Amino acid sequence: MDDVIDVDGASNVVGLIGNFISFGLFLSPLPTFATILRNRDVERFAADPYVAAFLNCALWVLYGLPCVHPGSALVLTVNAVGAAIEAAYLCIYVAHAPRPRWRRVGELRALAAGLAFLGAVAAGVLLGAKTHERRSLVVGSVGVVFGTLMYAAPLTVVRQVVATRSARYMPFMLSLAGFLNAICWTTYAVMRRDVFIAIPNGMGTLLGLAQLILYFCYYENGTTAASSDKALELPVTATASDDGHNTSM
Repeated sequence: MDDVIDVDGASNVVGLIGNFISFGLFLSPLPTFATILRNRDVERFAADPYVAAFLNCALWVLYGLPCVHPGSALVLTVNAVGAAIEAAYLCIYVAHAPRPRWRRVGELRALAAGLAFLGAVAAGVLLGAKTHERRSLVVGSVGVVFGTLMYAAPLTVVRQVVATRSARYMPFMLSLAGFLNAICWTTYAVMRRDVFIAIPNGMGTLLGLAQLILYFCYYENGTTAASSDKALELPVTATASDDGHNTSM
């Protein structure tokens, strides 16, 4: 019994640390959005990571509800905050999205489709599943997919980084925060024996490491390009991606 109590206490400590790291992850895109606000343009940054992170946070809020998976207050709180922050990022992005309008509409359609899917999952689980175990199974299984996609979202920039040989549009702090966040929540999940949290964050650890390796491979070229680019105030908008954002989970 003492061992169980020790494990629970240790996992709570790890979860609290994970919350702080997750907050850092959520706030790490601030320099990116400062640039967007300053230039009144999203440049080559794409909304994919923020859409993925928002939907991921929203799903894990559902997972952390007492009626779905009791005893997951740390999961619930950090993802509720994350969903609010990601929603703010998306509002800023959409407000400064480029013309023509099709790109903005396309991104909004992806967000709307994701929200509709989450609504269907929530309704089906809360109305159709009668036990916590079944609710946790359904939402957790979907969470594995959403969490993995969130961590993989920043990798959409790989083609651009390799093609331009520049890491300018792969912010280091976001990649680092995502990597540390994934390690922390993987540890928490192992201690709690929660496979649904362990799988996406385990994948996130590997994907985060891949992002950091890619960043350092092209770091010098990225800084050189940034210092020599004289047309950044009027950039040519492309469909490449920027950074990732993690939910936390």
